[in-house]
Amino acid sequence: MKLNYKLWLEENKNKLFGDGPADILRLVDQLGSLSKAAAEINMSYSQAWQLIDSLEEKLGFKLLEKQVGGSEGGGSTLTNKGRLLMDTFLKFRSEARREMSKLEAKHFDDNFKKKLKE
Repeated sequence: MKLNYKLWLEENKNKLFGDGPADILRLVDQLGSLSKAAAEINMSYSQAWQLIDSLEEKLGFKLLEKQVGGSEGGGSTLTNKGRLLMDTFLKFRSEARREMSKLEAKHFDDNFKKKLKE
């Protein structure tokens, strides 16, 4: 038995930002390209751009700046607000996972599991 949960930011009961978008932005930051980030998670480039466009519309600010191709090819970089959102969410997620693991160990310990089997 293992505790599971998902985290996301919402406004007026509408999901704004969560694990998927945070992970895509992290990959764009690492790889320098939305296309490469999408491929890394088996998502089409058009799906990735639709997701980013939808997020930017909901959030009211740009997450990515795109550079048009050329001899070196194009790419994408995070905007300052995109980086702030991603970094803050990833730090929060990491801390929440640590705390949830502690709470899981406290409340769903071996004694609890033993009692369920009685």
